[in-house]
Amino acid sequence: MKPYRIPQIAKPYTDYDMIQRHTELPPFPDGRSHLLYIFLNHGRPEDNSDGELYALVTGLVQLGLDTHENIDRSPEGREESSMRSRQLKVLAGDYFSSWFYHLLARRERIEMVSILSAAIADLNVMKSHVYGKMKEKLLSAEQYLRHKVQLNMRLFLSFTPLIEEPLKELWEKLLAEFSHCETVCHELRSSADPASGHEGYCYWRLMENVSEDERRQLREQSLDIKDWKKLKLKYKCDYMLTDKLHSSIAAVQNLLQGVKDEQLTSELRTALDRFTQQLKISGQAAVEG
Repeated sequence: MKPYRIPQIAKPYTDYDMIQRHTELPPFPDGRSHLLYIFLNHGRPEDNSDGELYALVTGLVQLGLDTHENIDRSPEGREESSMRSRQLKVLAGDYFSSWFYHLLARRERIEMVSILSAAIADLNVMKSHVYGKMKEKLLSAEQYLRHKVQLNMRLFLSFTPLIEEPLKELWEKLLAEFSHCETVCHELRSSADPASGHEGYCYWRLMENVSEDERRQLREQSLDIKDWKKLKLKYKCDYMLTDKLHSSIAAVQNLLQGVKDEQLTSELRTALDRFTQQLKISGQAAVEG
C-alpha cells in the first residue's frame, strides 16, 4: 500500500493566506480519513488510487461541513473582523465541499457523487434533529456526545459497501471508535474558552451539575475565561473527556488484538498513534488544570 498522504494532498485545496489571516478553520478529519484509506486499499493493487481519491474528497466534504459548523451565530461581535471571519467561513465551507464534485467527476466516479450527496442530505437532517433538541435544552452531555459521534461517522459509513466483506464489521467498529476519538479531541480543543465551548460537551455537563446562579451565567454567556476554566475544573469536564479518549483508545487496541493480518494491524496502529499522542497532552493538561 502507498504511504498515507491525504493531509498533504489536501493542502492545495485548503491552505489559503486570506483564510488563515482572518479566521480559524477546524482540523482536517485525519483520523477518519486515514482509517477509510486503510480499509479501501487493503488487499488491492498499489495502482488502484480510488481509495486515496475517496479518502481525500470525503475529508474535504467533512472539513467543509465542520467549517460551517464553526460559524459564530451569536448576535454579538458585529465588528468588522468578526464579520469577515463569518463570511470567510461560509465561503470556505462551500469551497471545500465543492471540490468533491469536481474531483470525482474528473475521475468519472459519478456514482460516488450521488452516494456522498445522499449522505450529506441525510447528515443535514440528523443535524436538524440534534439542533432542535439543543434549542429546547433536551440533551444531556452524554446524549450530546453520542449524537456528535453519529454525525461524524455518517459520511464515512457511505463507503461500507466498498469494504471487503470479511472486514466490514471491524471497519464499522473502528470507525465508531475513531469518530469518538476525534469528537472528544475536538471537544477538548473547543472547550478552551466559553465562546467556542458554548453548547459543547462541557457546557451540557456543567448545565447538569452547577448551581442555579452558575447555570444562569452559562445561559447568559456572562462567564469570563478565568471563571469558565474554574467551573470546568470544579466539575472535572476535561478529566471526563480525557477518560473517554483513553477508553476509546483501549477499545481500539482490544479490537486490533483480534486482527490476524499483521500488515493491517500495523497500519491501524499507526493511524491510532495520533490519538495516543493527544491523550498524553490532554492527560497532562487535565492534571495541571
